[in-house]
Amino acid sequence: MSTHESGPIRRKIRRINDIRASSLDRLARARDNNLVSSRLKSEISILKSEMPLVCPVPIPFSRPIRLGVLISGGGTTLANFVEQIAAGSLSAEIALVIASRGDCVGVGRARQAGLRCEVVERKSFAGAAEFSQAVFALCREARVDLVTLAGFLSLIEIPGDFQYRVMNIHPALIPAFCGPGFYGHKVHEAVLARGARVSGCTIHFADNDYDHGPIITQVAVDVHDDDTADTLAARVFAAECRAYPEAIRLYAEGRLEIQGNRVSRSGFPA
Repeated sequence: MSTHESGPIRRKIRRINDIRASSLDRLARARDNNLVSSRLKSEISILKSEMPLVCPVPIPFSRPIRLGVLISGGGTTLANFVEQIAAGSLSAEIALVIASRGDCVGVGRARQAGLRCEVVERKSFAGAAEFSQAVFALCREARVDLVTLAGFLSLIEIPGDFQYRVMNIHPALIPAFCGPGFYGHKVHEAVLARGARVSGCTIHFADNDYDHGPIITQVAVDVHDDDTADTLAARVFAAECRAYPEAIRLYAEGRLEIQGNRVSRSGFPA
């Protein structure tokens, strides 16, 4: 073999070896990533197995569930509950309505429907702890099984005997567009300002933070190019009218299980 011929051949061999080395390196990295992924999956599995499985209602209700409905505004969600109960599609009774403002429209709606309505104004209390004590004292006295936050804007501290006995609805897909300052039309305005293509509603177990706690169900709603805050709000509320009663039904039937932040429905992801 001449020197002229051997040069290109040596370069070709080096190129083949480089490709082979590169391929082996990629395979090694992929193997390492798979090992890491497998380890993470194993650790997650162990963590999940160590989390207690909580069934808030171990025995389904054999009677209509007694609801406490907390409001701060127009009471449209309360009105939906009243309609669903009257139609026979929700086996519940509204034992108590609590309003955080005496001048909100929902107070009139509640009393017109013949419901017991108590006004507990947040401004009358020094802090959230005192306010919450007054709210839950009324719920205990009324023998409320499940507290439903229905446009309730005041932060509450949930006592131990009401853990996983308080639900909230938020007019967006948590964790988007939620937290302090995101309520009512402000949520829909923020969705449109951001240019989001999808919004919706979230029903979740409430804890001591705004729009936090294990998510029970979410319903997505498309955002249209010509939407205003009003038109989007109307479409989201239509989804809320279906989703909130369904979450209450699942709760009353004992079909919800909680493990960490994950809520399952009869053993299947909700």
